[in-house]
Amino acid sequence: MSDLENKIVVVTGAAGNLGKAVIAKFLENNAIVCGLDHKAGRLHAFISESDSNQRLYAFENVNVTDRHAMQELGDRVKAQVGVADILVDTVGGFTYGDRVHELSEAAWTKMFNLNVQSFLNTTSVFVPGMISKGSGKVVAVGARASLAGRAKSGAYAAAKGALLRLTESMAEELKTVGIQVNCVLPGTIDTPENRQDMPNADFSKWVTPDQVAEVILFLASEKASGVTGAAIPIFG
Repeated sequence: MSDLENKIVVVTGAAGNLGKAVIAKFLENNAIVCGLDHKAGRLHAFISESDSNQRLYAFENVNVTDRHAMQELGDRVKAQVGVADILVDTVGGFTYGDRVHELSEAAWTKMFNLNVQSFLNTTSVFVPGMISKGSGKVVAVGARASLAGRAKSGAYAAAKGALLRLTESMAEELKTVGIQVNCVLPGTIDTPENRQDMPNADFSKWVTPDQVAEVILFLASEKASGVTGAAIPIFG
């Protein structure tokens, strides 16, 4: 029996390449998964393909950058499914091309909304329930870019760097109440979109969504009960 059986798992960015890989891993371990996605309809085909036991609940048209909307969504999740045991935040965004002194306010705001505010909003909704339980797991998806700035990707690196610092701070704040908070740092993930955007790259050197999902699954399990405040590199 998996220690994840019947655990309630909230996954943001559920219909994305990584989100679907994460959900599949949890379903294989008999968890109960609440998939949050910002568009309608994208989870239905995945549900029919992957969830023979009807353990996946789809919550669609979710705007994780809107605090009030997330609070309402949190109430729905609690009423329909229960209090979350595990939160996996895969939502994020990437931008490239602007030098720092040329960055627009819109580009800067978008990066911080997608990569930072989304994490603040989802944790504000689901972590209090974990505190009341006295246990829980939070796993954020950062990026290799959080470790160092690179030319023409300053806003992205800054946002992912902020996310990393937030997970470290949250880990310190919650370690005495039975909650572990960790972050994974993938390199370039092998997705159809990335292959299209970088057709001349060596795809064999990229990390797959499944490889990232395996590490997330470990961090969410009791095998990682002694791990908190970690930033795990998954560079491929």
